Amino acid sequence: MITKLDLKKEFRHLYTASARRVDIVDVPPFNFAMIDGQIDPGMFPAESPSFQEDLQAIYGVSYTLKFMSKLRDVDPIDYKVMALEGLWWTESGDVDFERKEPWYYTLLMMQPEHITAEMFYEAVDSLRKKRGDIPALARLRFESFHEGLCMQILHVGPYDLEPMTIARMRDFAAENGYRLRGLHHEIYLSDPRRAKPERLRTILRHPIEKVS
Repeated sequence: MITKLDLKKEFRHLYTASARRVDIVDVPPFNFAMIDGQIDPGMFPAESPSFQEDLQAIYGVSYTLKFMSKLRDVDPIDYKVMALEGLWWTESGDVDFERKEPWYYTLLMMQPEHITAEMFYEAVDSLRKKRGDIPALARLRFESFHEGLCMQILHVGPYDLEPMTIARMRDFAAENGYRLRGLHHEIYLSDPRRAKPERLRTILRHPIEKVS
């Protein structure tokens, strides 16, 4: 008998958001597949070969883990692979896609509780045997991430219009006695490879703390 999990439903308040208002959420610790990278100045993620390689690596290991979990002999568990997420930052600290400076990122995909570090690196090895020893596989890691108190809102539309939504978030924080901490966080509810730019749905999240 296969147990089925739906983490998107279980953590609905964290993986859905309103486009009309900024909400406050408290994000508990989760385990993630992660990979770090950098996009060259003036280049968008879709144009960056290294970003695309990292994208394929994190999707690849996450789907490999899903099938390993589903097909194991003892306590098989099937689940939906979670949405791709990204932490983004620049050396200047500005979230402005027109700035001519490198963008740094950590791509993340949340993993269910029963997925262990041992299973994760077994999945990486399996992927390496199928695809060869590509550099991105060596940079994949399995790590717990606790974001804590955050504000979030749904951004609908192209990524290059995000600064307007981010401005709304910053206004909300200032008006309600919060200050920003941590990194700009995006959760991709739409597949950018398939969705039209005007239909893209992205949760924008930022850690906050109360001003004392």
